[in-house]
Amino acid sequence: MRAVLKRILVVLVWLMVALNAAYLTVRIARDRDLFPSSGVQAGADRFREVVELIRQNYAGGPEPSAGKLTDTALEDMMKSLDPHSEYLTRKHFDSLQNDLRGEFGGIGVQIELKDHRVTVIAPIAGTPGEQAGIMRGDQIVGVNGKPIEDPLLTNAIERLRGRPGTSVDVTIHRPSTGEDRDISITREIIRQETVRLAEIVEPGIGYIQLTQFNEQSAVEFRKALEKLEGEGMHALILDLRNNPGGLLDVAVEVAQPFFNKGELVVYTQGRKPESRRNYTAQGDAPRRNYPIAILVNSGSASASEVVTGALHDTHRAVVIGERTFGKGSVQTVIPLKNGDALRLTTARYYTPGGDVIQEVGIQPDIEVPVSVEDEGKLIVQRLRRDYGDGAAFRERFGFDHIEDRQLNVAKDMLRGVLAMSPPEPKPAAIATTSQ
Repeated sequence: MRAVLKRILVVLVWLMVALNAAYLTVRIARDRDLFPSSGVQAGADRFREVVELIRQNYAGGPEPSAGKLTDTALEDMMKSLDPHSEYLTRKHFDSLQNDLRGEFGGIGVQIELKDHRVTVIAPIAGTPGEQAGIMRGDQIVGVNGKPIEDPLLTNAIERLRGRPGTSVDVTIHRPSTGEDRDISITREIIRQETVRLAEIVEPGIGYIQLTQFNEQSAVEFRKALEKLEGEGMHALILDLRNNPGGLLDVAVEVAQPFFNKGELVVYTQGRKPESRRNYTAQGDAPRRNYPIAILVNSGSASASEVVTGALHDTHRAVVIGERTFGKGSVQTVIPLKNGDALRLTTARYYTPGGDVIQEVGIQPDIEVPVSVEDEGKLIVQRLRRDYGDGAAFRERFGFDHIEDRQLNVAKDMLRGVLAMSPPEPKPAAIATTSQ
């Protein structure tokens, strides 16, 4: 299998790097009055005094600039809060905004700081990063022969990003096997569609694979639903495996067709009781009532967990697969006057039933574990469906086609539901009103 993946996988790959926690649930804050000062003048005066004493008296090397000292202090201050809070330079802030628009440059994986290691939450579906065999749970331990240094995420981001067409050598450690691998990767700019597959997998049962939640995802998902409904879909499999999340508002829009207008989809809660914010469905079209199965695994995080939790809590979907990642905090990006920004954890999100997801995840109704080895094979199969599932596939890739057990369980379950109850009439087109 390794040899096969190596042959397939040494190709163009990129990293979606501006988001530490693999497409965190992010809001961009524009109203600075939401974050009032709270008596920090004494601390600011003390900081200013220390910076000036260092500049005037330090003799251990070149004279440090006030700007460099300030940047270092701010970066360490944010890092001390939690793994998701970060001081963003103007360059990284610009990259973040580009990422949320769905255009990225890098090697094609989404990363998180987990147990003080740069960890892959998920490879981005359909990109060379996935084709290269990088998998959820892999740890990026080196770039171009040198280890990742503090600050780990920033260091990894800066060293993995680069001009499209240039190559980078990435060293990964795979905890599940104890294996270390060096992969040579060519950087690339990729403009990504988030609905990767939308098809009828058997009579009456549609399948949509949603790879992340960016600004285009709700529109793409709506079009996929309408396409499948026009082809006779009466039950849906929504595949959120290895979907690391994205924008909270977009997650609400994706869930919206299955909720009545005004119905609670998710809520966030910050430190203060009055900071609670409800996110409700806003579409005017009748809600979709057909049965739904959601496929998840430990690479399903953030906005994926919002959608899964909303449909699960309201008894509109059966969840199948493995426990989700457990990324349930909201990061607000606060622009600064100098063009830099803070990414600050300001709330946690809760499912309609009041369950918190952070560090817990969502336990599936039907647990169907898949080994890392089999997941690698399934990724290859999905990418190279043009080879079919017979001798040509085996000859090209070195292994026999295997069954997607999680998908098969979903089909079996929906087949039984459809057999017991006739489909409801097709509703009108989906409204796409934003929050």
